[in-house]
Amino acid sequence: MTPPTAKPARPFRSVLYIPGSKERALEKAQGLAADAIIFDLEDAVAPDEKVRAREVLAEALRADYGKRARIVRINGFDTDWGRADAAAFAGHAGVDAVLVPKVSTPADLDAVAAVVPDKPLWAMMETALGMLNAGAIAAHPALQGMVMGTNDLAKELGSRSRADRLPMMAGLGLCLLAAKAHGRVIVDGVFNAFKDDEGLRAECAQGRDMGFDGKTLIHPAQLEIANAAFAPDEAEIDLARRQIAAFDAALAGGQAVAVVDGRIVENLHIVTARATLARAEAIAALAD
Repeated sequence: MTPPTAKPARPFRSVLYIPGSKERALEKAQGLAADAIIFDLEDAVAPDEKVRAREVLAEALRADYGKRARIVRINGFDTDWGRADAAAFAGHAGVDAVLVPKVSTPADLDAVAAVVPDKPLWAMMETALGMLNAGAIAAHPALQGMVMGTNDLAKELGSRSRADRLPMMAGLGLCLLAAKAHGRVIVDGVFNAFKDDEGLRAECAQGRDMGFDGKTLIHPAQLEIANAAFAPDEAEIDLARRQIAAFDAALAGGQAVAVVDGRIVENLHIVTARATLARAEAIAALAD
């Protein structure tokens, strides 16, 4: 069995959507505290603006976006614009990955990979069929990451909006399991009420606790909350260091178990502790 593909070292706490047709927004994004940007040519662009948006974005991505991951969401191949979008950014030096909308089967990725052979693909997970095929999609060799499209999924399911996101749990869980099984990045869906800080904070905490790497965002005002929620805090970093130190001391004494704060610490906890410290280091490196 082939081991899971390693995740990129860079963090994906905050993944901000920016319309590909808005020159001012594209320029402003160069200075925003987002770990990644999704430059959107699909939902955020009106049909009569699609071609112009492609041209505007191709030029804008020649600018310096620093250490932010640059992901372009193309239109679907079932539209008049999808193949031309893919071709335009397949060899673009300013693009780190291409995001494919409404991925329902691995064949959807195959089609794009044939046009974009040299860049990683990301998959929008937003259809019922996509949820059922999440494992096969996550296993695709060109795939680097998955993005939950909870608005489109809710529309397809006919589900109601709830603060606890109960109608979304089956889909979120299936995609999360698939991503973790195959070592892919996975980011949670958007929170639509961009002026509701407490609601966003609660939904970020829920996604973080489930295991998501970060959250997609629709407004720059949401960045600070997402960045804080998906980063280890000082208490977590301190605990990780103390667990590693205690476990190393236990091993030196011929023991395979340590105790920290009244809790058993075994090797599996050390794996998590080291991952916590590595994540904190990657976040610090992004800020340098």
